[in-house]
Amino acid sequence: MTPPPAGVTRTVLERFDAGHPRGSWPAEGFAAEQRRRGVPARVVMDRDSGYFLVIVERAS
Repeated sequence: MTPPPAGVTRTVLERFDAGHPRGSWPAEGFAAEQRRRGVPARVVMDRDSGYFLVIVERAS
């Protein structure tokens, strides 16, 4: 995962194992629920750890 641009803070809301039988679906579902609540969440893959991360990036 690349670091956020200067002046941006990245917060990990939840982690989902990339080896899950449904792949990224659980992470995508969680992110969609967060977006319905007004949180601009998105899913990224952290290849080093083997997890899908649901993150929020905000200007700091």
